[in-house]
Amino acid sequence: MSVKRIVPNIVSTQADLCQDFYTRFLGLQVGMDQGWIATYVSPANPSVQISVIREDASPQPAVSMEVGDVDRVYLDAVARGYPIVYPLTDEPWGVRRFFVADPSGVVVNILGHAQASATDT
Repeated sequence: MSVKRIVPNIVSTQADLCQDFYTRFLGLQVGMDQGWIATYVSPANPSVQISVIREDASPQPAVSMEVGDVDRVYLDAVARGYPIVYPLTDEPWGVRRFFVADPSGVVVNILGHAQASATDT
C-alpha cells in the first residue's frame, strides 16, 4: 500500500474560530470546507494539512490517510476483520473513502481521490 499523506483531524466546539486561527494566525489556506469539516493547507507545501471537524459530526475520525488504492485497502481491512465504521463510499466532493477502527478504537478515515482510487498503488 502507498500512503500519500496523513492529516490529523481535530474535533472542535469552536470550528468557526479555528478558521481565523489556522488562516490568519498561522498562514494556512482553506483547502476544503464542507461545513462539518474544514481542511487547512500550507501554501508552500500542499501536503502539510490539518482538518477541523465540528464536534457534532459523527463519526469523528482522528486521522485521515490518503492511499494509492482505497479499494484494495478496504478489501484488506475487511479480510483482516477490522471494524468498518463507515462503509466504502464515493463522496460528492470527489473522494472515495471508508472509516476503520484501529485496534485501540481510534477511527481512521482512509481515502483516495475518486479519479485516482484504483490507479496508483
